[in-house]
Amino acid sequence: MDATLPRYRETFNTTISETISHAIRIIASDPSLLIPGSVILHNQKKAAAIRTLHEKEGLMVPPIMIISVTSRCNLACAGCYMHGRGHGQKTEMSPEVLASVVGQAAGLGVSIIVIAGGEPLVRKDEILALAQAHPKILFPVFSNGLLIDDELAGRIARQKNIVPVISFEGFREETDTRRGSGVYDQLLATCARLKDRDVFFGCSVTTARTNFDRVTGEPFIRQVREAGARVFTFVEYVPMEPGTKDLVLTPEQKKVLQIVLADFNRKFPALFLGFPGDEEAYGGCLAAGRGFVHVSPSGDLEPCPAAPVSDASLASLPLEEALRSRLLARLREEPAILTESEGGCALRANKAWVAELAARN
Repeated sequence: MDATLPRYRETFNTTISETISHAIRIIASDPSLLIPGSVILHNQKKAAAIRTLHEKEGLMVPPIMIISVTSRCNLACAGCYMHGRGHGQKTEMSPEVLASVVGQAAGLGVSIIVIAGGEPLVRKDEILALAQAHPKILFPVFSNGLLIDDELAGRIARQKNIVPVISFEGFREETDTRRGSGVYDQLLATCARLKDRDVFFGCSVTTARTNFDRVTGEPFIRQVREAGARVFTFVEYVPMEPGTKDLVLTPEQKKVLQIVLADFNRKFPALFLGFPGDEEAYGGCLAAGRGFVHVSPSGDLEPCPAAPVSDASLASLPLEEALRSRLLARLREEPAILTESEGGCALRANKAWVAELAARN
């Protein structure tokens, strides 16, 4: 690794390579999963080299870009981060702008483009076309899973660089309470469709203080693993709505989560990830381009999905210029702002300061 890179960048690039290597071992253990894992790892290393060259020239290109392609959704889950962003309805990026953003990201060395929403599969045709146009990019698609019928499952199976990540809240009780009656059983049916077609897919679990013991217990892992999931992403709850701070993980639970995930990675033939992960190892949050950036449905380049502020729109600026955003640079210059505080999210806890900073740019 290049010695000129900041230490956290070295650590994060290494983490990405190790994660993909772990995924390759999982794929290799099951011949039915026809994913070119070694090719994905090779592409990631080439992309890291491109990012290093840019960084030497003063341009910080993150390995990961999160694109929320829509605020529309077929569910109305309690505490949804998209509802809590408070921006109201804005015009979504056009198909042309979205395709341009992804193409520019690929050219600059972004390795992974996480597709989110709302429910991103309301734009399923565009997502499938983007994945086909950029086979070197890995596209995890975070979905509530309800729009994946037999036809769409078959199309996803043919596009090997798409990894569907289906949202669970735990068992039936937790999932149906937050997402609606009967949703849990529908998700198991979606998993069956993907499993029957040998799709490499995973699940996303909103991890809160109240469901922590259930979702980190082996019975839940075994049930969803038997349903076919190969990736488990534990997303720590961020209080986007007033009065929900008591759902944030306790400091002790955050420490336990890292231990549990490491243990599960050794014990099960699956990949276990935490988001935002072990921030201490990276000197704070990886938002603002340190490790990832977020693109809003309207094309605003933002530090993070939980921090809906921006001084650069990709509807009018090239991505390379937008990544030189003064807002992102100032946040990276203020490590104290990117150090988690009470509330589960550093940027959210300091949102007034961040908003004022954005307004000055």
